[in-house]
Order: sequence, then C-alpha cells, then structure tokens
Amino acid sequence: MTKPVQFRPHHFLCALGFQGKGYSGSFTQNMAAIVAGLRGSNGGDTLIEVTVQADSICTPCPHRRGQSCVKATQIAALDDRHAQALGLHAGQRLTWRDAQSRIRTHVPPGSLGDLCAGCQWLEFGLCEAALSELHRD
Repeated sequence: MTKPVQFRPHHFLCALGFQGKGYSGSFTQNMAAIVAGLRGSNGGDTLIEVTVQADSICTPCPHRRGQSCVKATQIAALDDRHAQALGLHAGQRLTWRDAQSRIRTHVPPGSLGDLCAGCQWLEFGLCEAALSELHRD
C-alpha cells in the first residue's frame, strides 16, 4: 500500500489553488510535485492523511521548525478553521476526490476571505479562482 500524503487541514485549499508560487525554490518544487500527483489521471485516488503538524507540503518550507512553524499561532488558526469547515480531524484518511467533494459541499465561492484570513496568498486570488472552477465542474 502506498504511504499517504500528509496534509494539514488548510493545505487542502492550498493544493487546490496552487499555481507554481511558493516560499522558496525547494518549497515550490515539492508543492508542484505533490499537486501534479493530485491533478494526474489517478490523482483523485491519492490517499491523504490529515495532520496538525508539519506535513508533506511543509517538508522543505523555510518557515518550518521541526514539526512546527515560525508562524505556528497563525497556522494553527488556519488549520482550525479549515478542519471545522471541512469536517476533518488529525489521523483521518481520505482520497483527494473525497477532499474535493468536501470542499465543493462546504466551501462556497467567496468564503475564503474569512476561512483563509491571515494567509499571505489570499490577496493573489489563486485559491478563489480554483474554488470557483471546482464549483463549475
């Protein structure tokens, strides 16, 4: 059995909206590889395990400090809001297809201003555009 990709709750929306930008070259390359797998022909079957610590996306992040982050308080708040909105909890496993279904059901277009408050990427509109596209599918 393939080892699941680990995601913090807020990274479900980050993966949905990712467009090749990141905190560093190694972070962007890692995130691009993860997202390419999700967007591939069998990407919907990718197994994801929810965690509240540093995850597969965080691995090369320059803000990472062990299993935490220099922005731990802000990240915990993002994770709490996303976990509540998507009905996620640490240790839970679901496929990317199931995650997208949860996003479609529980995160309407226009809701990221509150859900993602404090995220530096919010102002670029990448996640909102991807969310709107998900709702059109």
